[in-house]
Amino acid sequence: MPGKTFHLEIVTPDRVVLSDDRVASVIVPGSQGYLGVLAGHAPLLAELKVGQIDIRREDNSELAMATSGGFIEVSENKAIILADTAEIALEIDVSRAEDAKTRAEDRLRRRGEAETDAARADAALTRALNRLHVAEHAQG
Repeated sequence: MPGKTFHLEIVTPDRVVLSDDRVASVIVPGSQGYLGVLAGHAPLLAELKVGQIDIRREDNSELAMATSGGFIEVSENKAIILADTAEIALEIDVSRAEDAKTRAEDRLRRRGEAETDAARADAALTRALNRLHVAEHAQG
């Protein structure tokens, strides 16, 4: 019978954001919808989209993160998230996220102009809104 916890590692191109052996569950934004992982989960490889990662430790403490996508691999009671970006909710710079949101909205308003890339602006807006949502959720 598997234990009640597993090892979770969240890695971005810049750093290891989290490495924890006492994780009871993690919920991630899969490309086909949110999915949860518990100790002893079957092997899994899934693509992640922009969204919130929710982590619960064995002591019932919780941690929320904003991610802009990546992949999760689960095997042998270990989950590794290779994320494009991952920010702990309480560390999100809300002012910076608000600025990114405003810039993306401005670019989308200029959609018809030749130098405006609407798809990139839309993706930037989605990421900024997600960061703001996760930060707000963490503050209660």
